[in-house]
Amino acid sequence: MKIVLIGAGNLATRLALVLREKGLAPAWVYSRTEESARRLGEQLPRCRYTTDLNSLPADGDLYIFAVKDSVLPDLLARMPANNGLWVHTAGSVDCEIFRPYSTRYGVFYPMQTFSKEREVAFDNIPLFIEANSEADADLLYHLAARLSGRVYRADSEQRKYLHLAAVFACNFTNHLYVLCDRILQEHGLPFEAMLPLIRETADKVADMSPFDAQTGPAIRYDRNIIAKQEALLSDPTMREIYSLMSRSIHEIHNPDKTQQP
Repeated sequence: MKIVLIGAGNLATRLALVLREKGLAPAWVYSRTEESARRLGEQLPRCRYTTDLNSLPADGDLYIFAVKDSVLPDLLARMPANNGLWVHTAGSVDCEIFRPYSTRYGVFYPMQTFSKEREVAFDNIPLFIEANSEADADLLYHLAARLSGRVYRADSEQRKYLHLAAVFACNFTNHLYVLCDRILQEHGLPFEAMLPLIRETADKVADMSPFDAQTGPAIRYDRNIIAKQEALLSDPTMREIYSLMSRSIHEIHNPDKTQQP
């Protein structure tokens, strides 16, 4: 299979390297900057790289657009037509974005957070695939199965909600770590002290539902503790986050309560 990779960022890099491990290294890499294209291309055997979309081969089997959502429409408008299968790797972009430009198209969405410098165990990453034909859906499914043991089919509507849920599970959670780190730094305490708690919280939801794993003063809405902790937060945004999160936890765990906290 001749794979052409459009993009050289975090996801594109990790995807290219796992494809290399499986003997499916991209034959070409495109990036808008020569340094990024070269850096990734040189990690792949016999791979050519370019900053010119018109230089990409027209005989590729699979064209993977692993770029930011915001730049995808412009890239597609400038991409030369060919008969290959075009896929993007985005969570919230509809599959039909390809319709004006290609007769074969789909989605190859790895639901994970990626960094160029950090290796990930791709065989545990959920991969969600979609295509506009059953034959190409099967092709993507078999490719995904070579990379991961967790392959799912999901249409664009389902994937929107999948990505939304991932924002809560990953991006918002990480932002709370940032706020946690800020509190600790301001008072001379190390963030590493939180790591056992963070790991246990994450491990626990592998064995029980997140609902059952919830602990803390917000479930019973312990006004005394909540008021004291809110008073410690001088930043109004952090105080509002604390208040909203506490209220949300209480309401979800006490849906039949007629008296609101």
